[in-house]
Amino acid sequence: MTDNTDNMEGMDHSNMQMGQSDTSKSDPNQMNHMDHSNMPGMNKVQNMDEPAGSPQVLTGTKFTLTAKESHLMVNETNMRTAMTFNGTVPGPQIRVKLGDEVEITLKNELDEPTTIHWHGLPVPNNMDGIPGVTMNAVQPGKSFTYKFKATVPGTYWYHSHQEGVVQVDKGLYGSFIVEDPKEKKADRDYTIVLDEWMEDGEMDHSSVNMSTMDMGSMDHSNMGSMNHSKMNMGSTGTGRMMSDAEMMPMMYTIFTANGKSGSSIEPLTVKEGETVRIRLINAGFLSHPLYLQGHEFKIISSDGQPINNPPLVSGQLLNIAPGERYDIEFVADNPGVWLLGEQSKNPGASTLTIPIVYEGAKGNYTPDNEQRPVINMTRYGEAAKAQFSLNDKFDLEYTMDLNTATADGHFIYTINGKTFPDTDPIKVKEGDLIKVKLINNSPEDLHPMHLHGHFFQVLSKNGQPISGSPLIKDTLNILPGEEYEIAFKADNTGNWMFHCHDLGHASSGMVTQVNYEGFKPDFTVDPNAGNKPE
Repeated sequence: MTDNTDNMEGMDHSNMQMGQSDTSKSDPNQMNHMDHSNMPGMNKVQNMDEPAGSPQVLTGTKFTLTAKESHLMVNETNMRTAMTFNGTVPGPQIRVKLGDEVEITLKNELDEPTTIHWHGLPVPNNMDGIPGVTMNAVQPGKSFTYKFKATVPGTYWYHSHQEGVVQVDKGLYGSFIVEDPKEKKADRDYTIVLDEWMEDGEMDHSSVNMSTMDMGSMDHSNMGSMNHSKMNMGSTGTGRMMSDAEMMPMMYTIFTANGKSGSSIEPLTVKEGETVRIRLINAGFLSHPLYLQGHEFKIISSDGQPINNPPLVSGQLLNIAPGERYDIEFVADNPGVWLLGEQSKNPGASTLTIPIVYEGAKGNYTPDNEQRPVINMTRYGEAAKAQFSLNDKFDLEYTMDLNTATADGHFIYTINGKTFPDTDPIKVKEGDLIKVKLINNSPEDLHPMHLHGHFFQVLSKNGQPISGSPLIKDTLNILPGEEYEIAFKADNTGNWMFHCHDLGHASSGMVTQVNYEGFKPDFTVDPNAGNKPE
């Protein structure tokens, strides 16, 4: 077998969600905010083969998402107040078909502004949902309708981009699936959204964030000024401040799959002989290295984009960083009760236990201590002709030095020595071919870098060309000391964020923009909107 594994040293781990697609059922009684008349294209609520309280699955072309506070029971004893879409964490799964013209109305019933960002979807710039960059935040009691065409099939997700370090942390996210009618369907299609929570439900990531952004009076589309406030991150007892990578796993010790943890996680039911697809989405702040007991599986897509000729693997870990998505597929050929779980040193790893139960099987899964290597996605799958190569001539080459620094005794996260909004934007013209070198010089922190509005192709890792399937992504995890080269075409006009999807790092400065020459946003920044894009 090809060596497609990587070392786990230095990694941090988190976030999940699930739900099975069964488009044969609908429950109109659950359509709280919809007109139940027979309007063409209006969304239908579908029951899933899963327990009460699971996120709804909405199909159609017109949807309503209501942001509001609700109570969340993550396990038998831990209840907290969460920010939700339509009352659940995760929010409803939205399933549309390739080519659909989609309309989604956000109703804000929170007591603070919010927005929705369509993570990974190449939407028009004014629909990207970034307060102060592409729109003003939606105020309490107000609504905004997002309109875009579903142009690329795959597994995506949506989440608040208004002070995301707080609002996403409190549950304001959901999954978004674009179906390709030509794609062969699995017998079972589950979605699992990963996340993590603190034991104290009143705490949130912002209370320990290195810095928070005061952006209410800032025009982010033009990279205006900002005020960084700082907070002490704690000490190791030796006079050295604890890094984010050290502290976060100790703070976030409850790992969830679709809002549930430990024994409260509902099993994935399968039947012998079936093909099972699991869509894995990481909505949290930590990475999650997952293993599947008792079965070989293949990784059929990364960030919604297909892997060419993926081989079967077993006894290996699939690491999912914040913001990433991976779809795996396996044949249910080993009856019994098995585990989809996490292997890491994080205290919360033991709470991320997703049973896979064959119909008619009795008993429980048996945990194991097998040590598994991590799949190296740059060597996984079969090489094929791709859009870009390292030998291409590019219109622009740009280097991003990702690093950790201190200011006034507190950590900040920098790009080329600067924090947002003082980072230098990548200035492009429509049609430009751009190559970006991403270098993680942070001593301990990993940086999952997410580009809005575009997909990029990974060209090399640590100076070595990609040898597996062409790897097309929108979020790329970069460990300390690693270096990647990526390439993309400037084919979606606008001002787009490019940032670390550890939202604590983003809110502490690790953000820049890809700005198109001559582009002017179609909105005016409202200084009273309280725009906080991270």
